[in-house]
Amino acid sequence: MSAPSEVRKRAQTLCTRLNEHNYRYYVLDDPTVSDAEYDRMLRELQRLETEYPELLSPDSPTQRVGALPASGFTTVTHEVPMLSLSNAFADDEVDAFDRRIRERTGLESIEYVAEPKLDGLAVSLRYEDGVLVRGATRGDGTQGEDVTWNVRTIRSVPLRLHGAAHPRLLDVRGEVYISRDGFHVLNEQQAAAGDKLFANPRNAAAGSLRQLDSSLTAKRPLDMLCYSVGRVDAADVPEIQIDTQFELLARLREWGFKVSPDARLVTGVDGCLGYYRELADQRAQLPYDIDGIVYKVNRIELQQVMGQVSRAPRWALAHKFPAEEETTRVRGIEVRVGRTGAVTPVARLEPVFVGGVTVSNATLHNRAEIERLDIRVGDTVIVRRAGDVIPEIVSVIKDRRLRGTRKYRFPKRCPVCGSEVIYEGAGVIARCSGGLTCSAQRKESIKHFARRRAMDIDGLGEKLVEQMVDAGIIDNVADLFSLTLESLVSLERLAEKSAQNLLEALDRSKQTTLPRFLFALGIPQVGETTALALATHFGTLEALMAADTEALESVADVGPIVADSVYTFFRQPHNCDVIGKLRAAGIAWPDLPAGAAARPLDGKTFVLTGTLAGMTRDEAKQKLLALGAKVTGSVSKKTDYVIVGADPGSKANRATALRVTQLDEDEFLQLLRSV
Repeated sequence: MSAPSEVRKRAQTLCTRLNEHNYRYYVLDDPTVSDAEYDRMLRELQRLETEYPELLSPDSPTQRVGALPASGFTTVTHEVPMLSLSNAFADDEVDAFDRRIRERTGLESIEYVAEPKLDGLAVSLRYEDGVLVRGATRGDGTQGEDVTWNVRTIRSVPLRLHGAAHPRLLDVRGEVYISRDGFHVLNEQQAAAGDKLFANPRNAAAGSLRQLDSSLTAKRPLDMLCYSVGRVDAADVPEIQIDTQFELLARLREWGFKVSPDARLVTGVDGCLGYYRELADQRAQLPYDIDGIVYKVNRIELQQVMGQVSRAPRWALAHKFPAEEETTRVRGIEVRVGRTGAVTPVARLEPVFVGGVTVSNATLHNRAEIERLDIRVGDTVIVRRAGDVIPEIVSVIKDRRLRGTRKYRFPKRCPVCGSEVIYEGAGVIARCSGGLTCSAQRKESIKHFARRRAMDIDGLGEKLVEQMVDAGIIDNVADLFSLTLESLVSLERLAEKSAQNLLEALDRSKQTTLPRFLFALGIPQVGETTALALATHFGTLEALMAADTEALESVADVGPIVADSVYTFFRQPHNCDVIGKLRAAGIAWPDLPAGAAARPLDGKTFVLTGTLAGMTRDEAKQKLLALGAKVTGSVSKKTDYVIVGADPGSKANRATALRVTQLDEDEFLQLLRSV
C-alpha cells in the first residue's frame, strides 16, 4: 500500500526538520530543540518509514545506524588525488616556504589560513545533487576504500547538503577522528565488555571507520572536521563564487560540514609562527589530538599559480610539533599501589627526549595492556607523549627483541603489603585487597583526606604523613584526631610550634560539610561533584550508608559503576569502623534536607578561567557547586557559562569559537546575587 499524500508530506517535513536540527547541534553547536523532542520526531519518522518503506530516502536521519556486515571493502579511485603535505620541523623551514611563495608570486607578503593538523584519518565525501553517495578513505592518495555506510553513521557528516545553492557534484575532504573525551569513554566501554583497549585516539578512529559491520561503527564516537574540496561541478550555480581558502571553509560550514573553529587568517611567516606557538601552548587543552599546524595560501588564484610538485601542493605546508613518539628501551616493569588500592604497572625506561621533555617512566595502564603489547624487560619500544598527558608505550618493536626475554607476569600479591591482588572489570582493573592494612593505601588515603578541598588540614603535608605512618603513630585517618603534642614532637624535624599548629588545624577541620567529608573519605569513583550530589540527595550520612544500589542509582549522574562502588565501600566493616571513630572524634556538619529541591543552578555547566579579584577560583567553584552547578575544566558545546577573570587562558578563546556565554567577574557576582 502506497503512502497517502499527507503521510508523504509529514515524512518529508520530519526529515527536513531532523536534518536541520542535526546541523545546528553537530555543526553550529546551537541546538534549538531538546533531546527528547528530537528523539520524538526521529521515532515518528522511523514508524512512518517502517509502515511505508517507499518513504525511505538516502538522506533520511534514520539511516545512520549502519548496514548489514560487508564481506570486504571495494576500491575507490579518487577523481582528484588526495595529496599529502610537505612537512616542516623548524622555523627556518617555514621561512623558506614563505620566501618561495613570495618569490614566485612577486608579492611582498602572503596571507595564509592556519589551522590545527588533526591526528586522524583522511576521508573523501562525494555528494551528487546534494545527497551523500560515497565516502572513501585516502588510501595511497589515488585509490582508497569505500566506507560509505560507515561515514553515514558520523553525526557531523550531512546526509544532504544544507541550503539550496550548492554544486551538482561536490567532493569534500576532511579528517575523521575521535575526541579525547570520546576515546576515554570508548576504552571504558571496551574494558567493561572485556574487549581489547585502543592505544590512542587515532588508532581507535581508524579501527572504527574500517569496521566491516557499520552498526558497530555507529556505536563509536567518531567525528569529522572538513578542510578542502576535490572535484566541484558548480558551473550551473553562478552564486557560488569562492576566491579564498577562508571563504571555502565558511561555505563548507554553510553546506552543513563541521570545520575547525580554530582556523585563522594570518599574514607572513611571523603570523604563521605566532599561531604555531599559540596552539602549541593550548595543545593539551584542545578536545582532540593534533600533531602540528597546516598553513595554506589563502587566495585560490595564488594556489593555482604555485601548483604542485610530485604528490604535494607547493602552496601548503604541515609544520609538525616536536616529535611525540621516540624509541627507547625498557629497563624494568614495576607496579604502584594507589589510594584506592589500584595496582598500576609502570615501565622504567632508558631516558629519552619526547615532546619537549625527558621521559624515563611510562604508564602501562593495566594488565590487559601489558598482555596486548606483550611487553618485556629489555624490549625496544615506541613511547608517545601528547601534551601534558602521562607518557605511554605505543608498541613494541618485536624484531629488535633480545634473546632470552620472558613474558611479564602481573603480581598475584601486593608489592607493598603482600595482600592478594583481586581483579575487577572483566579482569582488567587490579586492586590490592589489603584495604586500610596496606601502608601504600593508608598513606595515600590520609594525604587525600587532608587535602584543601577535602578536610583542609593545614600543615599536614605528604612527607609528614609518610613519616607518621612509617613511625607507627597513625594507621588510618581517624588516628589523626588522637595525636598529641608529645607524639608529634617525637618525630624528626617537627618543632613544638609546628606540632601545635597542626593540632589546632586538626581541631578546626572538625567543623566541615557532608559533601567535603564524603569526598575526603576517598570512596572510589566519588569526586567532589558526585559527593555533593549524594549529600544533597540523601541529606544525612546515615541515610546514604543505608542506601542500596537501586537507591544510589536514582541520584543524578550516578550510574551502576559509581553506585556499586559507594555501596561496597559502606559495606566494609573497617570503613564503617573508621567513620565511627571520626564521628566520635567530633567531626560534624549540618545535615541537609533529604531530596532537597532543585537548586537555582541545577543542570548548568560552568568553566572558570583567569584570575578573579574578589575570590580564589576554588572559592568561586564552591559557590557554584553549592548552587547546584557543575564545574568542569574544559569548554565544550555543553558548557553554559565561562567565567573569565584577568589573564584568561585558551578556554576564553574556545568559548568564543563555540559561542558559549562569557561572564566577567562583575557579571558573575551579579549572577550569584540574582539566584
